Amino acid sequence: MKVGKKYAESLKSYDRTKAYETTEAVNLVLANAKAKFDETVELHIRLGIDPRQADQQVRGVLVLPNGTGKTKKVLVVAKGERADAAQAAGADFVGAEEMIQKIQTENWFGFDVMITTPDMMGVVGRIGRLLGPKGLMPNPKSGTVTMDVAKAVAEVKAGKVEYRLDKTAIIHCPIGKKSFGTEKIVENFNALMDAIIKAKPAAAKGQYVKSVTLASTMGPGVKVNYTRA
Repeated sequence: MKVGKKYAESLKSYDRTKAYETTEAVNLVLANAKAKFDETVELHIRLGIDPRQADQQVRGVLVLPNGTGKTKKVLVVAKGERADAAQAAGADFVGAEEMIQKIQTENWFGFDVMITTPDMMGVVGRIGRLLGPKGLMPNPKSGTVTMDVAKAVAEVKAGKVEYRLDKTAIIHCPIGKKSFGTEKIVENFNALMDAIIKAKPAAAKGQYVKSVTLASTMGPGVKVNYTRA
């Protein structure tokens, strides 16, 4: 596979076969984030569980201590007091059936997260086939179906991330921007890893965390020596 000059240079700056301590790994990732934009730092965790088994799912939400560095646009589908509360909490778009119609007729997806109240799920469900493939369908497990829409909006704006196991037993999650610097990235890393350890399914057998890798948007992956599970 042909790679760019900067990427090739980055590969020479460390040992790809070695797993580094967290702080050292973060420093290497930040040093190799050489793009002209503020690259996102991503965490990739391979778990030793079977994602096909219902009792071995790992999924949850977490407000990172230092946020993600990205301000997400939030749509709240609610009525009355809940709609007013969402507006006051800083939601970018608030509405009811008219928002669902806008998505249906205009193919509008100018938001990153949809939050709704339980009573509106029937309406939202009508466009589930549009929202699902984009990962935008509200879900009680991710805190996006709730009566406390104000709290949900505040959490998303503060840097809430959702982590979930994919079909290959890997969790991919952003944990900040290059501009955060080492200390904030390490804090976010530890918070997310702690949450994933706590979410270990009772049915999980053997080694839970198989491998941990950090990478920036355009940079190569750096293995992390994580031995707590």
